[in-house]
Amino acid sequence: MHAAPSPSLPLPRLAWGRGFSVPALLDEDLFAVTGVRIAFTCRDGGVSAPPYAGLNLGSHVGDDARDVAANRARLMAAFGCQDARLVVPHQVHGDAVVSLDDAASCEAAIAQAREAADALIVRDARIAALLCFADCVPVIIVAPDGSFAVVHAGWRGVMSRIVVKAAFDLVGGDASRLSGCNAYIGPHIGTCCFEVDEELAARFAATFGDGCVRETRHVDMARALAADLSKAGMDERRICDAGLCTYEDERFYSYRREGGTCGRQGAFACRMKDRR
Repeated sequence: MHAAPSPSLPLPRLAWGRGFSVPALLDEDLFAVTGVRIAFTCRDGGVSAPPYAGLNLGSHVGDDARDVAANRARLMAAFGCQDARLVVPHQVHGDAVVSLDDAASCEAAIAQAREAADALIVRDARIAALLCFADCVPVIIVAPDGSFAVVHAGWRGVMSRIVVKAAFDLVGGDASRLSGCNAYIGPHIGTCCFEVDEELAARFAATFGDGCVRETRHVDMARALAADLSKAGMDERRICDAGLCTYEDERFYSYRREGGTCGRQGAFACRMKDRR
């Protein structure tokens, strides 16, 4: 018996939606076709107290561990993923990609992710992935078969091309399959507010093109990532940027705006049912 062909994905779009009390940027058309729920959360809808007030999902920022656990439980319940196993890696601004292929036999991979990883590839409907952010760039890539990658990319991650690395891992190294995947770039510090030194700006321009540097020292990380994904073989129409700056928009936590003491919003993904 042959497996049913994977559905073609709708072109990506992000819009504000809500699961119970948790507002997030969602793609409902993607969910309808693949059963994959993606969500970029904000700071609303949680129980944490100041200075982490709201839906802080980061366990490493000094917040009460019970509040973080309650916030993560709210997230899982909001989008009907209570039965999935939540995996939250230890993010280190590196380029390690960990694949979680089978919930029944991936203990070693989960242990590796908890040691250090900045990207997760998930192929099992019983696993949910959550990465946490407060100015760095969250990226979710979804393949037509319902597998997905969730990636953390600060400027070091962008320069090390972790997003393209994760994209290739997601499609088994077959660049021809990238054109059918959707990529979602979530809220992060925008070009307007991400000023770097001249040396780093020059490195970005040399690597990704002059278009990702504005006013000499302001770097557009989303544009750099989109250029990198497009060069790797992804259809430009399938790269969706939320276009929201975490520094300017106070719905989000911002490490820079809040002087380093703040919560973390999340990039979350889970396939609600196994389509294989």
